[in-house]
Amino acid sequence: MKPRTRRIFIVAGEHSGDQLGGKLMAALKDQSEDPIVFSGVGGEAMEAQGMRSIFPLSDVAVMGPLAILARLPKLVRRVYQAVDAGLKAEPDAVIIIDSPEFTHPIAKRIRKRRPLIPIIDYVSPSVWAWRPGRARKMKPYVDHLLAILPFEPAAHERLGGPSCSYVGHPLIEKLDWIRSLDTAEMAQRLGLPPERPVLLVLPGSRRTEVRRLMQPFGEAVRLLQGRLGAIEVIIPAVASVRPLVEAGLKDWPLRPHLVEGESDKFKAFRLARAALAASGTVTLELALAGVPMVVAYKVDAVASRLRFLLNVPSVVLANLVLEENAFPEFLQENCTPEKLAAALEPLLREESAAREQQLAALEQIPHKMLLEGTTPSERAAETVLSMLSAGIRKRLETVPKPKVRAAQR
Repeated sequence: MKPRTRRIFIVAGEHSGDQLGGKLMAALKDQSEDPIVFSGVGGEAMEAQGMRSIFPLSDVAVMGPLAILARLPKLVRRVYQAVDAGLKAEPDAVIIIDSPEFTHPIAKRIRKRRPLIPIIDYVSPSVWAWRPGRARKMKPYVDHLLAILPFEPAAHERLGGPSCSYVGHPLIEKLDWIRSLDTAEMAQRLGLPPERPVLLVLPGSRRTEVRRLMQPFGEAVRLLQGRLGAIEVIIPAVASVRPLVEAGLKDWPLRPHLVEGESDKFKAFRLARAALAASGTVTLELALAGVPMVVAYKVDAVASRLRFLLNVPSVVLANLVLEENAFPEFLQENCTPEKLAAALEPLLREESAAREQQLAALEQIPHKMLLEGTTPSERAAETVLSMLSAGIRKRLETVPKPKVRAAQR
């Protein structure tokens, strides 16, 4: 039988979603017995897998309420453009990846016009953290959620959301590589004296994060120097914000070692005795690398006023995976140099009760996140192909059967 070409419309709204989309597309091509044609919205990773984006990803890759408001007219135009392209493609399945402010309006409109096409959402919105009512509202237009955090399927079941399965966080694909990294070359290159503790400082990958956190982080380093003596500080800087990081260092008491790139970042993780980090996915990276941490964050005035909507005991993803607040967090007015330094000091000492408690907690996290015998991309692709086949069968069943004329006598 001649293979039937499958058509998948896939939409990412930012660069992290593009990376997930690229790996998913590769896994789908590997697993599918039939050829697959992709269309939709993505960046370099998805285009490398054979999809031509209908417009540049940079048009919609914006974060935060104020940034979204500033570009709202263009975002709305792109939503409708994506809907039109999705309908024209007549896909066998639609996959939306993260960025709910952009991808969910597209899914809603496609569902309204083509109700039999399966719609899969890769990466759950943080309904478990705030606005839990979104889970139930998603159910009419999302057939299945591919969750990247192990506690999310239970959260959606509790909140009345769509069916949901844990497919694994993409970070766990890096675990063996992280553990195998040789750090001796970096230690020599940076001239790190073996007797000095290494503090990793991660002020964020977004410009707003760096602007808000460099000053309190620098003052915390000053206080730590006064209490512990000489320490080494490494900052893995994202290229897009490195100039801001360097500008923020002018008042620091020491010159940190700035490194760039994925390999050097994780080598720095392996060298560090502790980390001071902006809240975000980096807390999971630190946890999988086994680095004790203190977490801090500051948001803009609008987002700060919405804090009362938070519905979780912690904003630190590593704490949520662990289901225990093992890693201290200091948000908004609590993000002060004094509090940061006080929490970091015992973690930088060779022996302390706080350090031992965090190390014990860190050992548990990989066990909560790992999958048996597969990768997140492979597990996600298996689920998508199953949904795709079920969707095709459902549509075939709804096609009106031709009437058979009674045989003439």
